[in-house]
Amino acid sequence: MLRWLILPGIIGAVLLTAQFPFRAEPPEGDPASGRAVATRLCSSCHRVLPMTLDDKADPASFQSIADQSSTTGISLNVFLHSNHNHMPDFVLSSAESNDLIAYILSLKKK
Repeated sequence: MLRWLILPGIIGAVLLTAQFPFRAEPPEGDPASGRAVATRLCSSCHRVLPMTLDDKADPASFQSIADQSSTTGISLNVFLHSNHNHMPDFVLSSAESNDLIAYILSLKKK
């Protein structure tokens, strides 16, 4: 009897998942193209090139953003598609966003 109560919920979840697939990480991007996007759009405020020393600047360097344990492809994707205080609201294409994420993640110290 309980099986018949749970079955419609499982079917509904499968149908929703098929319509709205969830991706754990954003699609792969090109770090070299992401570096070009970062240089063009972000370098007037952020240090976008790789750094060897810790940086406590405000706004944060891309290196210090990359080195945070909370920085993932998902967190960067959410951040890049949200409104920001004290930052211009850039409208990035999917490719630019994926490339920028790939670039920032490439800076993460292993």
